[in-house]
Amino acid sequence: QVQLVESGGGLVQAGESLRLSCAISGGTYAMGWFRQTPGKEREFVATIARSGSVPSYADSVQGRFTISRDNAKNTVALQMNSLKPEDTAVYYCAARLAFFGSKYTRDYAYWGQGTQVTVSS
Repeated sequence: QVQLVESGGGLVQAGESLRLSCAISGGTYAMGWFRQTPGKEREFVATIARSGSVPSYADSVQGRFTISRDNAKNTVALQMNSLKPEDTAVYYCAARLAFFGSKYTRDYAYWGQGTQVTVSS
């Protein structure tokens, strides 16, 4: 049974930072972070391979966000710096049954419940 639990969301001002964490139970997988706002499709944010290598980012967050993982603790983190109001969304972590991650939601088998991030201007 795979379970993903996100934490770390909240309300911050533009320019500030937040660190999201995803606790993983049930195995080691390639992981991704996605986000969604009302009325829009869930969009790719970042992904990392099962080993912790090959991080990849959406253009909109490149240089501001960093994905990392600690396989000994079964966690994946998303460090978000220089936050902008357009980063406001519900953020989801997802697990893919493969070595490498993907930017496509259809490639992920398991999803967390999401954590709200709100960035005020």
